[in-house]
This record gives sequence, C-alpha cells and structure tokens, in this order.
Amino acid sequence: MDTNRFLNKMIIELKLGNLIEPISQVSGGLTHRMFKIFTDKGRYIVKLLNPNIMKRPTAMNNFKSADKFEEILKENNIDAVYSLKINDKKMQEIDGQYFYVYEWFDGKSLKDDEITIEHCKKIGELLAKIHNIDLKKDEIKAKTRNIDFKYYIDLAKEKDSVIYDMIYDKLDILNESMNKGNTSGYKLPGFSAICHNDMDSKNVMWLNDNYKLIDLECLGYSNPYLELYELALCWSGYEKCNIDFKKFNAFFESYIENTSLDMNIDWESVYYANNGRIEWLEFNIKRSLMIECDKEEQQIGINEVKETIEHVVYYDKVKDEILKNIDSLVLN
Repeated sequence: MDTNRFLNKMIIELKLGNLIEPISQVSGGLTHRMFKIFTDKGRYIVKLLNPNIMKRPTAMNNFKSADKFEEILKENNIDAVYSLKINDKKMQEIDGQYFYVYEWFDGKSLKDDEITIEHCKKIGELLAKIHNIDLKKDEIKAKTRNIDFKYYIDLAKEKDSVIYDMIYDKLDILNESMNKGNTSGYKLPGFSAICHNDMDSKNVMWLNDNYKLIDLECLGYSNPYLELYELALCWSGYEKCNIDFKKFNAFFESYIENTSLDMNIDWESVYYANNGRIEWLEFNIKRSLMIECDKEEQQIGINEVKETIEHVVYYDKVKDEILKNIDSLVLN
C-alpha cells in the first residue's frame, strides 16, 4: 500500500481539511503505525491498524468492545486521548484499511529514567480510579497459554535465524513460566474491573504535570490485582530489568489508598499469573520467522524477542525481592 497516497485520500474523504505541513510518521508503535496530520481544520494523529491483526477472527469484536469501554472512561472523566467519531463511528475503513483518528496532544511519554516517584503515585491513583468505575465480584475465566516453544526453537534453528541463539537454552524457564502461570491464574481473587490492559509508560503522554492515556484498544474487563501488579513493575523499571523498589512501593501505596480491594491476598499466585510476556514472545518469534507477518515487521520481531527473553530471565531472578516488598506494604 502507498501509505502517503492512502492518507491523502483519507483526508479528502473524511473532510479533515487541507494539509499545512507534510504528513509524517510518529515513532513508538510496535503493532500499529501512527501518522501526524496537521491541516487548516485541526491537528490529528491517525493510527493505521495492522492488517495482519485485523485478519484475526476476534479482532473486530475486540475493537468494537474497546470502543464502548472508551466511552465509559470518557463519561467518568478519565483523562485520555479518545478516538474521534466521524460519520457516527469511531473505527474508520477505506479500501480495506482500518484506522482511528484522534486529536493531536502535545505531550510525550516518559522514558524509564524520567519516571519519578510522583509519576508512580499519580498513575497508581489513576489506575484505582479506573478500576473503581465498575469493580465487582466476578470469576473471570483465567487465560491459559499453550505455546509449543520447542517447535519454535527447532524452526529457528532450521531457518538459521538470529533468534535461535536467544531462545535455544530458555525452553525450561519458558515452560515453567507458562505452566505455573496457567495453574496460578485460577487462584487469583475473583474480582473484575475495567482495565486498560496496556497502561505502561509508553501509553501515557505527559505535558508538564498533566497526562493523558493513549492506546485504549485493549480496554476490557480483567482482574484488577493482576493489572495493578503488572503496572507497578512497568512503572518502576522492570522494562529495563532494573526495578526501583521506591517507585514500585509508591505505585502500590497510592493504589491502596484509593481502592476498596482487600490487598491481603496470595501475591505469589499473582507473580506467576503475570506471564503475558510469553504470549508477546510468541507473537514476536512469529514475526522474526516471517510467520503471519510482512517483511517490514521482521526486524521489530527480532528486537522484541531479544528484549522479552531478557525480561523473562530477570523476572525469575527478582521474584523473592518483589514478594518481600509487597508483603511489607499490605501487612502494614
């Protein structure tokens, strides 16, 4: 697809105005592509949805569901960049390409070394506020993952892929993460809440002390304990394999102050249930091996395999310290 031609056609069909500066791609998207479009009618960002993801049988319903949850967050005054309704619909489609249009926000996401304890407190409070919208006793069926990592390791060797050296000796730790995660998922406390499901630092834009959530397409009901735990890790340095436990504790404490959830639970089960990284790993192994993806995605996949494997190893290493810090918070 000629992206520039498509975007110019889109501007005309949606009557977004006349360009006042050249269209440019915005960096940061690992799954979809983002473009900045400034016209005499407004400043926009357009998200072109990954065609390979849109081929999945569940994709369309997932996006439609997220669109409904987005409206609920908007009604509850959650600060976010919301997709625009054009012709009375959020998701747009032209020539088989699905996309969303948003108003431009001048903020930027924070890098790990820019995140402060105060940022962690604000996001911990925000997360509790989102969970409080519709927090309920509810047994959400735990997600089980059945990934044949040996198959992918053998395939990587057969294809002489650069990812083989990254994964060939990680079979045991990956299978342990998957199996213990499948078992622990059923031990989580039976609560559900509206969750962002991808609210790490790249998906919060800051302008001075003000922030807005972005990338709301993963919104849905999930276990709030698990999302709290995942995000406390992400905002405190887990992505760089260097958790700052002052930030981790600040995130947790802020959440605890703003929720009615009982925090005195089996956090070891939460530790093991937090294994979504292996699903992300499989997705990127497929990208690396050119399974269900385009050539342009291959290098992204290779980079993400390397980073995700590092996370898996680090996560196993810091288990005891994570649980020790949570115990000190919830038992006070």
